Amino acid sequence: MREWTTPGKLRARGIIGMNRRNIRYIGRYNSRRLYPLVDDKLQTKLLAERFGITTPALIGTVTTQFGVKHIADLLAGHDGFVIKPAKGSGGKGILVIDHVEGSDFVKPSGMHMSLADVERHVSNILSGLYSLGGAPDVALIEALINFDESLSEYTYEGVPDIRVIVFRGYPVMAMMRLSTAASDGKANLHQGAVGVGLDIATGTAVRGVQFDRTRHDHPDTGHELASLAIPDWPTLLRLAAGCYEMTGLGYLGTDMVLDRDRGPMLLELNARPGLAIQMANGEGLRRRLDLVEKQPEGVPPEERVAFAREHFARRSELESATPA
Repeated sequence: MREWTTPGKLRARGIIGMNRRNIRYIGRYNSRRLYPLVDDKLQTKLLAERFGITTPALIGTVTTQFGVKHIADLLAGHDGFVIKPAKGSGGKGILVIDHVEGSDFVKPSGMHMSLADVERHVSNILSGLYSLGGAPDVALIEALINFDESLSEYTYEGVPDIRVIVFRGYPVMAMMRLSTAASDGKANLHQGAVGVGLDIATGTAVRGVQFDRTRHDHPDTGHELASLAIPDWPTLLRLAAGCYEMTGLGYLGTDMVLDRDRGPMLLELNARPGLAIQMANGEGLRRRLDLVEKQPEGVPPEERVAFAREHFARRSELESATPA
């Protein structure tokens, strides 16, 4: 049975809700004219390239239904790739192809798709099936991420990603999202992925949740979460912090991945990041946001990262629950 709480207890722990997030932070610090920079993944990718922020390699784009019939030529020579809607949200419409067998395209789950299936998926993207507001869209085809093998035991048939909330350029809270069988290999908490709160100071796990319940191991691999540590953590935080200068958005979510060859990479940005990160960390955002609001403008990214690592450090709740 779920444990219920009261609004007073949530406020005491610094939990912020949607109204405060929307009015106090998004409404105040995010100019709506800048939203297209993050709502359109193609614009985000091109902007990141100009600012020297690493992103997955772009194989190509499909912009018209006529172009769908030429997708085989675009995919030739690529054994694995990802197709996603430029204006999608919540992981909808993302198709991951792990490898090609003959004329079949094989997903991480082992499911086979024909070229016609892939063409149909791209056509649906263009028609706006997965886009915000159902507007016509563009299909992005990116190179497959070869995620760091040190993380393989913490995920199931999918690439784990790291969400960092960045406020006025300061990384204030982070979590890793681990795909599961329940989430169909996608790193989406609402579909059943495991959220693991991360210590801003070290990039190590502090808490785990799935379906709003605490978790100490991965439901499919059985691997405990207490030992989870993100490689090259300072570089990842520096990339996340730099997205403030890149976009001009004061409150945003940065989604990062770890490629074993290229290191931390920016996957996408969100001007309206969700609040489940508070549950994954077992702590509210408000105290951290209040502290950042007291800091002066014009602080370089490196100093902002150092400030966050010093002031937002957390001890793990997982260590005592790890089996001997």
